[in-house]
Amino acid sequence: MLGLKSKLFLFPYWCILAIRNKLYDKGYKKTERHEIPVISLGNITVGGTGKTPHTEMIVRLLKDRYKIAVISRGYKRKSKGFHIVQTTDDYTLCGDEPLQIKLKFPDIVVAVCKDRNLAIKKVREDYGVNMVILDDAFQYRKITPSCNILLVNYNNSISNGDLLPIGSLRDLPSQTKRADIVIITKSPNFALEDGNEYDDIALERVNAEEIRWRKELSLKEEQKIFFSTLKYEDIKPIFEDCANRRYIYSKFVICFSGIANDYHFKSQLVGTYKIVGQLKFADHNNYSQSDINKIVRLARRQSEAALITTEKDCMRLKNNPYIPADIKERLFYLPVDCKVIPPIKLQEFLNSIQRKVND
Repeated sequence: MLGLKSKLFLFPYWCILAIRNKLYDKGYKKTERHEIPVISLGNITVGGTGKTPHTEMIVRLLKDRYKIAVISRGYKRKSKGFHIVQTTDDYTLCGDEPLQIKLKFPDIVVAVCKDRNLAIKKVREDYGVNMVILDDAFQYRKITPSCNILLVNYNNSISNGDLLPIGSLRDLPSQTKRADIVIITKSPNFALEDGNEYDDIALERVNAEEIRWRKELSLKEEQKIFFSTLKYEDIKPIFEDCANRRYIYSKFVICFSGIANDYHFKSQLVGTYKIVGQLKFADHNNYSQSDINKIVRLARRQSEAALITTEKDCMRLKNNPYIPADIKERLFYLPVDCKVIPPIKLQEFLNSIQRKVND
């Protein structure tokens, strides 16, 4: 429970957010609706909801039906203005997440730009795009999206959270009212012990969870709610040309990451490996020489251990000049995807998006 001083400290920020949202709600601040469908994906908390895997999931579902562009701000990039992401880019040009998306889907357009209205117009006019997915844009109210998707972490509900800088909320919880679709991310499987079969009991659990979350988030009947869970694949080398693949079969790992929440990443490793060392860096960490030296010192004390990091961190390590050759051969990343659960809800999820973009 926050004390009186903390509440008073947060009150000016609360007022700013409330006034800003009210100005958009009443039409006093300009918002633009585009001629092509625009899907906005984002959250109310700072990190930890899985925006990039969910963006990739939606791309995968729609890429055969539309010519898609993914548009992002390009957090921490060094380039300015509008930039089309290339598979040959260094992450400093575009940001780690846009580069990750481009490498997974080289045939789609990925662009970064602070002015997303400008970016939508450019990808439509210059690249013939007929659908845009806005990554991390729930607070970007200069655009009225065709479909507004809000991500909420199952383990970090926004209803009882506190605003920045004391808590993790970057907008008011009441803004859930703007979501067309809410996805409760990083959910437990709800299924039988093997995690694959959904019997009547498991489906009853899903229905009970939906009722609970609808009440907790004060969702209206027309607002759709779905659940998703992370799906990890086998580790892959960061440096293909010099990887020593015997480390894939090691029983020991050193894990490190620069993401907002590394709980699920580490939990996945625990089931397969014994973690003999770990390092946690700040979200979107740039991996300075000092950071690499910390990894190297730990790695050389545990010569039999594989070095495993996240897919997002992989983007920031590929061209790092400070990594020694003996460390490169031991560096792997853990690919991650997400899926709607239970699987029978996937078609309903796709239909909900299609109805909004076709309105």
